[in-house]
Amino acid sequence: MILKPGNLPSECTGIGSRITRYWSYDFPAPFDAPVLSCPFPLEEGFFNAPVPRVPERKEHNMKSSKLILAAVLAAATALTGCSANTTSSESTASESVNSSAASTAESVPAEDSTASTAQAAATAEAGTAAATAEAEDDEDYNTGDASLDNPRNQDGIGDNELLVLSFGTSFNDSRRLTIGAIENDLETAFPDYSVRRGFTANIVIDHVNRRDGEKIDDIGESLDRAAANGVKNLVVQPTHLMNGLEYDELCGKIADYSDAFEKVVIGDPLLTTDEDFQTVADAIVDWTKDYDDGETAIVFMGHGTEAESNAVYQKMQDLLTSGGHTNYFVGTVEAAPSLDDIIAAVKAGEYKKVVLEPLMVVAGDHANNDMAGDEDDSWKSAFEKEGYEVTCLLRGLGENETIRQLYVAHAQAAVNAIAQ
Repeated sequence: MILKPGNLPSECTGIGSRITRYWSYDFPAPFDAPVLSCPFPLEEGFFNAPVPRVPERKEHNMKSSKLILAAVLAAATALTGCSANTTSSESTASESVNSSAASTAESVPAEDSTASTAQAAATAEAGTAAATAEAEDDEDYNTGDASLDNPRNQDGIGDNELLVLSFGTSFNDSRRLTIGAIENDLETAFPDYSVRRGFTANIVIDHVNRRDGEKIDDIGESLDRAAANGVKNLVVQPTHLMNGLEYDELCGKIADYSDAFEKVVIGDPLLTTDEDFQTVADAIVDWTKDYDDGETAIVFMGHGTEAESNAVYQKMQDLLTSGGHTNYFVGTVEAAPSLDDIIAAVKAGEYKKVVLEPLMVVAGDHANNDMAGDEDDSWKSAFEKEGYEVTCLLRGLGENETIRQLYVAHAQAAVNAIAQ
């Protein structure tokens, strides 16, 4: 079996070494130690580097987080009689309840432990269910018709599969117009491959399933489906923006399935090479040219990460500025440059209006709430408080044809690697 990881880091299960974009492992029969081949120079720091394991990024809803928190704190207080730390994510809140339940069970005598554990579990379950119900009741906006979206979880795959992995979004229209559009373009470009979908965010998958009855495979389910269907050649094309911690975690999970297929290749993220950055910069400038009137600041909101890969946002900013687009600004929700940084930069110019647009594949929760929401701490509200006329463009990068074709180009390189 030849495992060709293609353009991204991965790891070889059972051997403990990490495979990089420049290595392939050849496993002769009978299975012995792998024979290494390196057709290109090895990037410093890749080989034998550990694959990070980080908590899954959660979809954050500013409207629902307080309701979730209130229900969880109530359950935790009932169990422990003491205060709990606040969180902004549904999963972290649930973990707090479960942790409190476990602590209560451990603190009682052995003869009472069974009853106490059951009571703690019931309280935790009730608190989580109440939080979920309240959060869904608070979703007072229409995200579109889920039935128009193709979850691409069908069997009958055949020998060749192109698995498109995304973080995901519960906003139905945006999911169809971005992730769905990328999948459709890949299907058109590679007729010899069956295109399937997987999401990495289980909180998104569960929410869509509860609300709309649409079942989307998570990464494990999508790989299990490929293996059960006897897929021989698996090409994985993530829709991630960058090669960051979440990306490395994804590659590690795929590596766990490496012996289930004859060949596995993983394509590049959107922003990998200098040419990719230039293509995306040109695309977003062209996309917003109708608003570039000399008195408007055009602000893109990225997600942001505490990892070194967050540097992609500053690189994009530098590229836009050096290209003469000095009224274009790139900020992040969760890292730097922050909203305060961007407001200060815009105020340094003589702008009257601000256009806000997500620098994300989808226009989901962050775009609709953190960027364009009516809450006091949204980007729209912050710029309006500064006296600017604000226009919000709720569209994800996946709606841009040029950017979709960049994903196709990355998948083409991966498909070419399969044939080698």
